[in-house]
Amino acid sequence: MPLGETSVSQRIHVPKTSEIVADKIRAQIVRGELTEGDTLPPEGQLMDSLGISRPTLREAFRILEAEGLISVVRGSRTGAKVHKPSVELVSRYAGYVLESQGTTIADLYQARLAIEPSVVRWLATDKGRGSMRGIHDVVGRMEALINAGKYDDFVDMVEDFHHSLVSATGLKTLTFLNRMLLSLADKHQRGYQKRHPHSVEFRAKSSRAGLKSYQKVVGLIEAGDVEGAVAHWRLHLNNANATWASEGEGQRVVESLD
Repeated sequence: MPLGETSVSQRIHVPKTSEIVADKIRAQIVRGELTEGDTLPPEGQLMDSLGISRPTLREAFRILEAEGLISVVRGSRTGAKVHKPSVELVSRYAGYVLESQGTTIADLYQARLAIEPSVVRWLATDKGRGSMRGIHDVVGRMEALINAGKYDDFVDMVEDFHHSLVSATGLKTLTFLNRMLLSLADKHQRGYQKRHPHSVEFRAKSSRAGLKSYQKVVGLIEAGDVEGAVAHWRLHLNNANATWASEGEGQRVVESLD
């Protein structure tokens, strides 16, 4: 068929007015013109200013509400409340995709093994050093939990340590991707502890060993020992993966639903 005929025969999607309105409001939120907690004008004011009907406006609101960008209190006289784009919402959806693809726990932890040694290498160089304050804060709080005998709370903070390590690079894209992985890993680790309960003595010993390892990698990074830091952290992750993705666990499909 001639090119011209093919082009003419293809359907052209014409956006609905509600989609155009949603695009306009979404752009204001993403650009920061509307921020977390701001309130949109009342429906009547928006209808007048945009020249649209109430059903069109409410359809636009439904689109934005489904994306987590606004929340609408039905019957309220005030406008819809604005929310910034949420990492948690995207992480949840990414989890749905990974679970639907049959992604295993072993796969999830291999992804972490591919990311974090490179992060440690970055931080241990002159280019990356100097952004360790957040990591020190997390390690300090973890040590306080151990001293207070709060070992379950310590394990809950393991995710915070991994997050602070990656976010210390200042690389937003990498930090964002890592947050999605950590959200799924944290869900698995909570389930793992319920399936494999341990004595207080065991949890105390493993928590102190974990803290010692965190303190060591921080020290190696700050000393600029690039290869030593990378080698230590790769060993730490391999040991951790041997636990979290052990026989019977690594073959489990990631869980995204609560």
